[in-house]
Amino acid sequence: MLSLPPSIRIFVHALPTDMRKGFNGLCAIVSQAFGKNVLDGDYFVFVNRMRNRCKILYWDHDGIAVWAKRLERGGFQVPSRDDAASLCVEIDSVTLAMMIGGVDLNTAKRRKRYRAVAG
Repeated sequence: MLSLPPSIRIFVHALPTDMRKGFNGLCAIVSQAFGKNVLDGDYFVFVNRMRNRCKILYWDHDGIAVWAKRLERGGFQVPSRDDAASLCVEIDSVTLAMMIGGVDLNTAKRRKRYRAVAG
């Protein structure tokens, strides 16, 4: 399991990804679809069409790393997009942990918490 600080920004690719892609292919998606740079330190999550494979691409201080998981049964739930035209969804580390852990994101209830307005 990944242990991430809450300050990490995590982006999920909204479209299915070919899991044969390696470092360069996933970096190309990050720059073209997300409009971001992997070297900024953000995490980028990709799921295949069957949703039984997941890869996370991130910068690990001295190189690019890929974390991968294949499910033997079941599938990963991708968070829904707020904007139909958007190719990525930003999530927090708790949502990523629930997604990887198999929690239904639609039925999970979050308690009210204070959130500072970004500005």
